[in-house]
Amino acid sequence: MTLVLAALALVLLPAAGAAGAAEKPSLTLSKSEAGKGGDITVKGEGWRPNALLMMLVCGQSTPADGVPGGTNSCANDSGRAVTTDAKGAFSKKLPVAEPPKPCPCVVHVATVTGDKAQADAVFAVAGHPVKSLPKQQGGGKLSVLTDTRLEGSSGVLTWFGAPPSRTFVFTVGNVGSAPVKDPVFQVGTSHGVFAPQWEEQQWRGTIAPGKKAQIKLPVELSAGAHGDYLVSLKFGGKVLAEQPWGVGRPWGVTVFWILLCVVVPAAVFRIGMAVVDRLRPHRRRNRGSRPAGRHRTGRIAELTDRMPKLRLSQGAVAADEAARTPRTKPPRETGDPSVKDTATHPGTLPWFTPDTDPGSGTAPAAGQLSAPSENSPTTKGNT
Repeated sequence: MTLVLAALALVLLPAAGAAGAAEKPSLTLSKSEAGKGGDITVKGEGWRPNALLMMLVCGQSTPADGVPGGTNSCANDSGRAVTTDAKGAFSKKLPVAEPPKPCPCVVHVATVTGDKAQADAVFAVAGHPVKSLPKQQGGGKLSVLTDTRLEGSSGVLTWFGAPPSRTFVFTVGNVGSAPVKDPVFQVGTSHGVFAPQWEEQQWRGTIAPGKKAQIKLPVELSAGAHGDYLVSLKFGGKVLAEQPWGVGRPWGVTVFWILLCVVVPAAVFRIGMAVVDRLRPHRRRNRGSRPAGRHRTGRIAELTDRMPKLRLSQGAVAADEAARTPRTKPPRETGDPSVKDTATHPGTLPWFTPDTDPGSGTAPAAGQLSAPSENSPTTKGNT
């Protein structure tokens, strides 16, 4: 009995898991019609647990056709974000606003990150104009048959801020009754929750009814772009495919700015020091290289040279020369009285001129005055 129950459990569990995986997200509105300024309560079930969703009121849309004009036909300024619980359900109020396109209108809910999922519920905006959906021209109708992909890789220039580029590759088939010649696709790129920026690109060729073709369209972002982007493909007003694109940060630009912030201040400092050294006075540089003592001595000698010269008498000049003459070392005491001490008894006194020195043995000339001697008799005036 136990083995039978275990076998039944193994059979039923995969079936239950498949049923849960096949469950599609659904929406329920508290009101089917409301005017601008009011609000409605939106409830959802069957969504991915803990998923971030965006709720919008969109015009020119039906649940069968979805939102052919993309989020450009939705009231983006009044949208609300909501996060599902662990069971994939949510309930939140949404303010009613008039979309940029006329009705028929829907409440559009789609995932922001992760696996793409969306759901629409019919809603009427009271007082908003109503216009029938545009009919598709021709009998041809394209549909994406296989998964889309982005081919290509980033080069060295992209690491330094060059625009990232890829090739959007997808396969479409003509499920209509008429051939499609030179179809014009719209390729849009969006970042985060912002609306995509659409760009028209024409593919040259003809796709017959029941045939398929592989199409490659270039996609390029702006310079310095980085982060998570979404590439969307639209044809005939309907979004056919979406492909996520993760763009790395251009670290080369960051390294360049860091080096610039280091090199420029260093260069400015070196230039400033060179200018200061060039403008510094030459005399000040010479003085700075001299020692302090020599600097003062030079200043005193310079001032002395600038002082007025004094004329001295012949005796004063001789005395000055005697004073400047270096004294010789006195001889040793030998007991010889004939040896004279020339250091203690100079040959010339300050007040005698060389030709009137008493020790020279020459008499002064007639009419020349001299200092009195100690042994000379005292003379008196005329008696």
